[in-house]
Amino acid sequence: MSLFDLDHWQEIGHALAKNRLRTFLTAFGVFWGIFLLVVLLGSGNGLTNGVMAGFEGTATNSFFCWGMRTSKPFAGLPAGRSIDFTDEDTAEIRRQVPDAAVVAPRLQRGGWRGGVVVRRGGETGSFSVMGDHPEIFEIQSVRVEKGRLLGRLDVEEARKVAVIGTRVQEVLFPDGENPIGDAIEINGVWFKVIGVFGSRNSGGQADRDAQTIYIPFTTFQNSFNAAGEVHWYAVTAAPGVSAERVEEQVLTLLRTRHKVAADDRRGIGSFNLAEEFAKIQGLFAGIRLLMWIVGLGTLTAGAIGVSNIMLIVVRERTREIGIRRAIGARPGSVIGQIVLEAVVLTAAAGLLGLAAGVATMEGISGLLAGAGTAGGQPTMFKDPGVMLDDALIAVLILVTAGTVAGLIPAQRAVAVNPVVALRSE
Repeated sequence: MSLFDLDHWQEIGHALAKNRLRTFLTAFGVFWGIFLLVVLLGSGNGLTNGVMAGFEGTATNSFFCWGMRTSKPFAGLPAGRSIDFTDEDTAEIRRQVPDAAVVAPRLQRGGWRGGVVVRRGGETGSFSVMGDHPEIFEIQSVRVEKGRLLGRLDVEEARKVAVIGTRVQEVLFPDGENPIGDAIEINGVWFKVIGVFGSRNSGGQADRDAQTIYIPFTTFQNSFNAAGEVHWYAVTAAPGVSAERVEEQVLTLLRTRHKVAADDRRGIGSFNLAEEFAKIQGLFAGIRLLMWIVGLGTLTAGAIGVSNIMLIVVRERTREIGIRRAIGARPGSVIGQIVLEAVVLTAAAGLLGLAAGVATMEGISGLLAGAGTAGGQPTMFKDPGVMLDDALIAVLILVTAGTVAGLIPAQRAVAVNPVVALRSE
């Protein structure tokens, strides 16, 4: 049987049009199955993109640790001791934990340590002030809007310079003035603005980033009575090394140096972003699998409907098939005709469902983009859509489903004895 034989295509059209309602209902089952699959996958991608956007601004192989109060006595020392990190701890971590790629000691005022009043001319605001080394921007990536970020010489020379977030600029420079080179006052100390940054995060974290001011770590120590202090650490693991392993090495070292019991989980707090990121990835992998199962289940029901209608078509055309066999039609030709009819019905309905699903996802994406332009884009749902490989898999499933749906009726058609078929009414 040739695919370019016009008679065959006319015969297929006649067979499908003979009972339009039955054909429509069967095709709708396939249409709905592929449409649902596309919408589910697109929605899953949108949810995944929205959640993963929260990790864009932070290295996903990082962890953070800070001192708290001990809950158990240890080495002759009582419980309830405050654990405070120092510059010596930083030096020892860098020396004894070679698996740590970046070790960034941090100082902070504002946020969870209370507000910091910042002034510039007649403008005043309350913001978070961070004392950092340049390495922090390898862990918490930001987008430079103007000027530059902190540099090594800024720390070594304890320069009184600051990099401000976009919200800080809006509050302290409300008339659109260029803040670069201007000065701001933080708790009575003047700092020269050398840069403005924007957040790569989304949602609440982006808002917090926008209200942050970075100054050199050493300048913070000198200006705010924090000589030798470290409030907390941000650390990333070297390539090929798990963040969990590096975290355990760092925590063990700090517990030893500050005489904290190994089973005292309240003496030193920590948060492993790599571990949380792996959990999120596993969760969305499971959601994606579930969506495929639901979509394929619906599509399978549609394919079964196609198979049933082809069985009916074969029964109605028993005499016709008998005549074709009697005049020399080969079994392969009969099978090919029935399978092709099933594939055409499945593919036509499925491709329409695929197009409708993609159009629906594009429409939702456009609505979200418009909401984002107006400042209201949801952060938990971003850029829903179907990836090219998913679309290709869906097309392959369509062809396979159509073929399988036609095989059983086709095999039954060729199994009919031509003599018996010719006697059929």
